[in-house]
Amino acid sequence: MRPILLQGHERSITQIKYNRDGDLLFTVAKDPVVNVWYSVNGERLGTYNGHTGAVWCVDVDWETRHVLSGSADNSCRLWDCETGKQLAHLQTNSAVRTCGFDFGGNIIMFSTDKQMGYQCFVNFFDLRDPSQIEDNEPYMKINCSESKITSAVWGPLGENVIAGHENGELNLYSAKSGEIVNSIKEHSKQINDIQASRDMTMFITASKDCSAKLFDCTTLEHQKSFRTERPVNSAALSPNYDHVVLGGGQEAMDVTTTSTRIGKFEARFFHVAIEEEFGRVKGHFGPINSLAFHPDGKSYSSGGEDGYVRIHYFDQQYFDFEFES
Repeated sequence: MRPILLQGHERSITQIKYNRDGDLLFTVAKDPVVNVWYSVNGERLGTYNGHTGAVWCVDVDWETRHVLSGSADNSCRLWDCETGKQLAHLQTNSAVRTCGFDFGGNIIMFSTDKQMGYQCFVNFFDLRDPSQIEDNEPYMKINCSESKITSAVWGPLGENVIAGHENGELNLYSAKSGEIVNSIKEHSKQINDIQASRDMTMFITASKDCSAKLFDCTTLEHQKSFRTERPVNSAALSPNYDHVVLGGGQEAMDVTTTSTRIGKFEARFFHVAIEEEFGRVKGHFGPINSLAFHPDGKSYSSGGEDGYVRIHYFDQQYFDFEFES
């Protein structure tokens, strides 16, 4: 299982994301560059240049026409996927932490940080209305005054937004009214990552409290828990097997004081039904910050604090294990 190593960033990786077909992989890091790669061989297709600060989040729409990125330079930018041209530049008062396209690719959502006296907001823009982009005025803004949003994804059919907060809370916001439809608190610390399953029925959270948890997308009902002894930075669900992969490690500032063996920088595979770990993949020299399964389930990618993205293709043993179990 030799990985393909992608070296296109100078700083630690913040998020990686496949497009729906799985032929492209988008990566962002704490440098100002948004990269896109061919996932089959790791060849770099191009870059989206324009940001002036760390890029925290990236998303691509269903038809791979547009790319969305949010940065610490207080902006959310829309790009033409094919040409790399910047289509929209939305200014904010604080860093953009999460972003995403809805089901149809017409509405974008992004959340801003609570910093420098500004509150955390979730902004909604309709890309079919050019005046919203020109005036930098969202059609809806949700104020999250209590605890800032650290991760957010769209729910099924673009009706809701599932948001994870710094205090461990999960909120379901209506994309129509902006009201909180449902709220639960299953995690005791910050939620670092939320990823939905391919059919949008479930989603998995990764938290600083050393656990990842599986929830129902519509009711937020807690289904399963996966525990480790280190903070979990990212978790992803396999699109066609009952597997989940977790990645994390201790805080970056503590890493230098311990050996890599103690650091626990492996990607860890758990079986969804029985909640038990069945495999680990080593490789990164620092905590794993982002994980993503390929849409066909035959490979996965990981982005780490070391600035590398690794694409791992599963060997036959992995698929044989699934059918035996």
